[in-house]
Amino acid sequence: MNEPRNLTQGSDAGAPQAPPVAHARFSIGDVVRHRLFDFRGVVFDIDPVFANSEEWYQAIPEEIRPAKDQPYYHLLAENQESSYIAYVSQQNLLPDELGEPIDHPAIPGLFEGFTDGRYRLRPERRH
Repeated sequence: MNEPRNLTQGSDAGAPQAPPVAHARFSIGDVVRHRLFDFRGVVFDIDPVFANSEEWYQAIPEEIRPAKDQPYYHLLAENQESSYIAYVSQQNLLPDELGEPIDHPAIPGLFEGFTDGRYRLRPERRH
């Protein structure tokens, strides 16, 4: 009679392991601000770990380069000069305390309503 195989031993022991995943502190629709740079944004997507190009990652100065094994957030962002899309590590985000909406032209296509400091995702954008 065959005994059940322990999948963490034997031939699977050398298999690549997924990196540990931290829990996301923010959700889609949350308004956040960057810890180091002067901009705010609304979360519209979340990667459980870094999922951008190595070239993009290496362009960040080493002394402030964030770890890859944490959630990364796609933001509809704004600063004093413009609105844009940002990709930011969890360690560099803080909850926004202004309680004001974000001025970004893509917001109406993704979100409806701004209540209690956060946006509500349009029903057709949910999956």
